[in-house]
Amino acid sequence: MDATKSYKLLVVDDSDFSRNSISKMLDDERYNIIGEASSANEAISILNDRTPHIAIVDIVMPGSSGFELAKKINDNFKDVYIIMISSLAQENVVMNAISSGASDFLQKPFTQETLINSIEKIISTIEEM
Repeated sequence: MDATKSYKLLVVDDSDFSRNSISKMLDDERYNIIGEASSANEAISILNDRTPHIAIVDIVMPGSSGFELAKKINDNFKDVYIIMISSLAQENVVMNAISSGASDFLQKPFTQETLINSIEKIISTIEEM
Protein backbone atom coordinates (compact mmCIF):
# COMPACT_ATOMS: atom_id res chain seq x y z
CA MET A 1 0.00 0.00 0.00
CA ASP A 2 1.41 3.36 -1.05
CA ALA A 3 0.90 5.58 1.99
CA THR A 4 2.05 8.73 0.18
CA LYS A 5 -0.48 8.46 -2.64
CA SER A 6 -3.63 10.47 -2.26
CA TYR A 7 -6.88 9.13 -3.71
CA LYS A 8 -9.43 11.49 -5.23
CA LEU A 9 -13.00 11.11 -4.05
CA LEU A 10 -16.30 12.61 -5.18
CA VAL A 11 -19.21 12.71 -2.71
CA VAL A 12 -22.70 12.79 -4.24
CA ASP A 13 -25.68 13.16 -1.90
CA ASP A 14 -28.62 15.55 -1.93
CA SER A 15 -28.35 15.92 1.86
CA ASP A 16 -25.90 18.62 2.99
CA PHE A 17 -25.65 16.82 6.33
CA SER A 18 -24.66 13.52 4.68
CA ARG A 19 -22.10 15.16 2.38
CA ASN A 20 -20.54 17.05 5.30
CA SER A 21 -20.49 13.93 7.50
CA ILE A 22 -18.80 11.86 4.80
CA SER A 23 -16.25 14.60 4.09
CA LYS A 24 -15.43 14.82 7.81
CA MET A 25 -15.00 11.03 8.01
CA LEU A 26 -12.49 11.24 5.18
CA ASP A 27 -10.44 14.12 6.53
CA ASP A 28 -7.12 12.40 6.02
CA GLU A 29 -4.15 13.15 3.76
CA ARG A 30 -4.75 9.82 2.02
CA TYR A 31 -8.14 11.03 0.73
CA ASN A 32 -8.62 14.10 -1.38
CA ILE A 33 -12.26 15.14 -1.79
CA ILE A 34 -12.20 16.76 -5.21
CA GLY A 35 -15.86 17.64 -5.22
CA GLU A 36 -19.23 17.42 -3.54
CA ALA A 37 -22.42 17.27 -5.56
CA SER A 38 -26.04 17.45 -4.47
CA SER A 39 -27.40 15.95 -7.71
CA ALA A 40 -26.46 13.62 -10.54
CA ASN A 41 -26.15 16.56 -12.96
CA GLU A 42 -23.79 18.37 -10.62
CA ALA A 43 -21.76 15.16 -10.25
CA ILE A 44 -21.46 14.77 -14.04
CA SER A 45 -20.17 18.31 -14.43
CA ILE A 46 -17.54 17.68 -11.74
CA LEU A 47 -16.61 14.39 -13.46
CA ASN A 48 -16.23 16.18 -16.80
CA ASP A 49 -13.87 18.62 -15.12
CA ARG A 50 -11.79 16.30 -12.93
CA THR A 51 -11.80 12.56 -12.47
CA PRO A 52 -11.92 10.96 -9.03
CA HIS A 53 -10.76 7.43 -8.27
CA ILE A 54 -13.94 6.77 -6.28
CA ALA A 55 -17.43 8.28 -6.28
CA ILE A 56 -19.56 7.84 -3.16
CA VAL A 57 -23.11 8.06 -4.49
CA ASP A 58 -26.42 8.25 -2.66
CA ILE A 59 -29.20 6.29 -4.36
CA VAL A 60 -32.21 8.48 -3.57
CA MET A 61 -31.79 11.95 -5.06
CA PRO A 62 -34.11 14.37 -6.83
CA GLY A 63 -33.92 14.14 -10.63
CA SER A 64 -31.68 11.25 -11.61
CA SER A 65 -31.21 8.50 -9.04
CA GLY A 66 -27.87 7.16 -7.90
CA PHE A 67 -28.55 4.09 -10.07
CA GLU A 68 -28.84 6.26 -13.20
CA LEU A 69 -25.74 8.22 -12.21
CA ALA A 70 -23.78 4.97 -11.65
CA LYS A 71 -24.70 3.78 -15.16
CA LYS A 72 -23.55 7.12 -16.64
CA ILE A 73 -20.29 6.93 -14.70
CA ASN A 74 -19.67 3.37 -15.90
CA ASP A 75 -20.45 4.29 -19.50
CA ASN A 76 -18.38 7.47 -19.61
CA PHE A 77 -15.75 7.34 -16.87
CA LYS A 78 -14.36 3.80 -16.95
CA ASP A 79 -11.75 4.25 -14.21
CA VAL A 80 -14.11 5.57 -11.54
CA TYR A 81 -15.18 3.11 -8.84
CA ILE A 82 -18.54 3.62 -7.15
CA ILE A 83 -19.64 3.09 -3.57
CA MET A 84 -23.42 3.40 -3.36
CA ILE A 85 -24.99 4.54 -0.11
CA SER A 86 -28.60 4.57 1.02
CA SER A 87 -30.78 4.31 4.07
CA LEU A 88 -32.73 1.74 2.02
CA ALA A 89 -31.17 -1.69 2.32
CA GLN A 90 -33.71 -4.12 0.93
CA GLU A 91 -32.06 -6.88 -1.04
CA ASN A 92 -33.36 -5.52 -4.38
CA VAL A 93 -31.79 -2.11 -3.63
CA VAL A 94 -28.42 -3.72 -2.93
CA MET A 95 -28.72 -5.89 -6.07
CA ASN A 96 -29.64 -2.85 -8.18
CA ALA A 97 -26.65 -0.97 -6.78
CA ILE A 98 -24.29 -3.77 -7.77
CA SER A 99 -25.91 -4.27 -11.18
CA SER A 100 -25.67 -0.51 -11.79
CA GLY A 101 -21.92 -0.93 -11.49
CA ALA A 102 -21.24 -0.16 -7.84
CA SER A 103 -18.22 -1.83 -6.27
CA ASP A 104 -19.81 -1.70 -2.84
CA PHE A 105 -23.01 -0.74 -1.02
CA LEU A 106 -23.18 0.85 2.43
CA GLN A 107 -26.35 1.30 4.41
CA LYS A 108 -26.77 4.67 6.12
CA PRO A 109 -25.93 5.48 8.78
CA PHE A 110 -22.48 3.90 8.52
CA THR A 111 -19.40 4.35 10.66
CA GLN A 112 -16.16 5.98 9.59
CA GLU A 113 -14.50 2.57 9.86
CA THR A 114 -17.05 0.97 7.51
CA LEU A 115 -16.60 3.73 4.93
CA ILE A 116 -12.80 3.64 5.09
CA ASN A 117 -12.77 -0.18 4.85
CA SER A 118 -14.89 0.05 1.71
CA ILE A 119 -12.62 2.70 0.18
CA GLU A 120 -9.47 0.77 1.12
CA LYS A 121 -10.82 -2.39 -0.56
CA ILE A 122 -11.23 -0.42 -3.79
CA ILE A 123 -7.79 1.18 -3.40
CA SER A 124 -6.29 -2.32 -3.09
CA THR A 125 -7.97 -3.25 -6.38
CA ILE A 126 -6.61 -0.07 -8.05
CA GLU A 127 -3.09 -0.73 -6.75
CA GLU A 128 -3.13 -4.32 -8.00
CA MET A 129 -3.77 -3.22 -11.58
